[in-house]
Amino acid sequence: MGRRRIVAGNWKMNKTPTEAVALVEELKPLVKNDDVDVVFCVPAIDIIPVVEAAAGTNIKVGAENMYFEDKGAYTGETAPGMLVDAGVKYVIIGHSERREYFKETNEDINKKVLKAFEYDLIPIMCVGESLDQREQGITMDFIRQQVKVGLLGVTAEQAASMVIAYEPIWAIGTGKTATTEQAQEVCAAIRVCICELYGEETAEAIRIQYGGSVNTKTASDLFAQADIDGGLVGGASLKADFGAIVNA
Repeated sequence: MGRRRIVAGNWKMNKTPTEAVALVEELKPLVKNDDVDVVFCVPAIDIIPVVEAAAGTNIKVGAENMYFEDKGAYTGETAPGMLVDAGVKYVIIGHSERREYFKETNEDINKKVLKAFEYDLIPIMCVGESLDQREQGITMDFIRQQVKVGLLGVTAEQAASMVIAYEPIWAIGTGKTATTEQAQEVCAAIRVCICELYGEETAEAIRIQYGGSVNTKTASDLFAQADIDGGLVGGASLKADFGAIVNA
């Protein structure tokens, strides 16, 4: 399989700058793996110390969000150029918590994805359904809409370079993991959707992660699936377990 695996940690709103540096020092030897892209997506205030702490290692640093304007009167937001200058390579866009608590729409997410590409940042675009949606049998309709609107105006070449993270909302931080079959089924369907939009070459190139209570027990099974190219890891990325997940 030609796709390079990618395991990203989403720290969410955790770790002060001091704690962040300590965590990087602890994880450095544990996540050493040249066959996998390893990304730490950290709170904005932690980015600069984490970039410095991770210098010279295989760890790349990502942001958890950014705004879709270059600069301006947007108090409290972070511009893409700021991220690039600070040493960021990846940015999580449209995490379910951003969609739910901060009311980000598919259209907002599309603007952010396009802006990330302008700055050569690699977007990790998140999609996923709620428990209600899964029970109503509309999982794929809902996710296809998130994918299609999120990628409006994105070229095939850009799409091939990005990451889509499938995170069923009902499995985030709940301890429930989608079964390996459920995760593979949706990731495969996302790849089919990409194929419809861009063709087979792009669909084969794009990396699709699974996220949602990924841990040391579930990781190796999940990552063995044909259409799952790694994980977006929440809680387990804040402890030594993350090393075992990377090496799974």
